Amino acid sequence: MFYQTKSRLSILALAIIGLLLYGTLGGYYAGELVTEIAILAILAISLDIVAGFGGMVSLGHGAIMGVAAYVYGVMIVKFGLPPLPSALLGIISSTLVGAVIGRITGRIGGIFFIMATLAFGQMLYTIAFKSRWMGGDDGMAGLQRFDLSFIGIDMNHSFVFVIYALLLVLAVYFAASFLLQSAFGRTLCGIHQNEERMRALGVNTVMHRTWAMGFSSLLAGVAGILAAQHILFISPGLLFWTSSGDVLIVLILGGLGTLVGPLIGAIIFVLLKSQASAFTDHWHMVIGILLVVTVLLGKRGLYGEFEYSILPKLTKLLGKHIKDKDNV
Repeated sequence: MFYQTKSRLSILALAIIGLLLYGTLGGYYAGELVTEIAILAILAISLDIVAGFGGMVSLGHGAIMGVAAYVYGVMIVKFGLPPLPSALLGIISSTLVGAVIGRITGRIGGIFFIMATLAFGQMLYTIAFKSRWMGGDDGMAGLQRFDLSFIGIDMNHSFVFVIYALLLVLAVYFAASFLLQSAFGRTLCGIHQNEERMRALGVNTVMHRTWAMGFSSLLAGVAGILAAQHILFISPGLLFWTSSGDVLIVLILGGLGTLVGPLIGAIIFVLLKSQASAFTDHWHMVIGILLVVTVLLGKRGLYGEFEYSILPKLTKLLGKHIKDKDNV
C-alpha cells in the first residue's frame, strides 16, 4: 500500500527545491540536466505505479512515452495544429496504446509480461524507424513549445522551462499519489499481493490491470510531451528498448513502490552519468556497479533503504535528544 508520509513530502520538497536552485543558478548546462532529470523522473513515477504497486514490470514504457512525443510532433509539423491540442492528442494516444497493451497482457505476469511489453515496444519502435512520413531514422524537427507570450511567459527561456518541467514532476507525483491512495490503488496493490484472493472476492483483475496501464501510460505521455518540447526534435531512439531499460534502472536505484524513489533515482542516474562521462566513455560501468551494490544491499533501493533502515533510527535519536533536552 502507498501511504503519503511527512518524510516523503519533505524529501520531495527538498529534491524539487534543490533541483530548482541548481537548474536556475548553475547556468544553461545545469538547466538541461534538470530537465533531463524531470523527464526521467516522470517516466519512472509512471512505471512505479504498475511495477512497484501492481507487480507489472514493463519494458515498453519508453515506447509509450515515444508515442506521445511522435503524435505531438506529427500534429504540429504535418498538420499545423497548435502545441496545446497536439499535446492533448499525444497524451490521449499514449493512454490508449498503454490501455490496449494492458488489456492484451492483463492475464499474464512475471517474465512473460516483461517480454510481451518489450515486444510491443519494439514494434512501435520499428513503425517509427521505418516510416519515412514521420522522418524514419532521421527523426523529425520543427517542433514547438507552448506559446504563453500572451501572459508574458517565454517558454523558450531556460529558467522558465526548468520551472515548467519541475511543476510537471510535482503534478505527476500528486496525481499518482491520489490514484494509489484511492480504492482503485488499494485494489491494485491487493492484486499484486494475492491475485487469486482478489479474483475470489469478485475483482476483475484484468480490467484493473488495464486501467492501471492506461493511467500509467497517461503519465508516461506527459514525459513524452516534455521530452519533445525539450530539444524540439524527436527520433526513433526515444522508443527503443534502452529507454525503458534506463527508467527501470532508475526505479531500482531509487526504490520500487515509493513514488519519491523514482525522483531520487533519476537525480542520481543523470548526475552520475554526467560526471562519469566526463572521465570515461564507459559510464555505463559506473552505473552498473552502483546498481549491483544497491541490489546487494537490499531490494528497497537507495531511498527505500533510507526510509526503512535509516529514517526510523534518526527519528528515534532525534526524539531521544528532544526528550533529554526537556529533562534538563
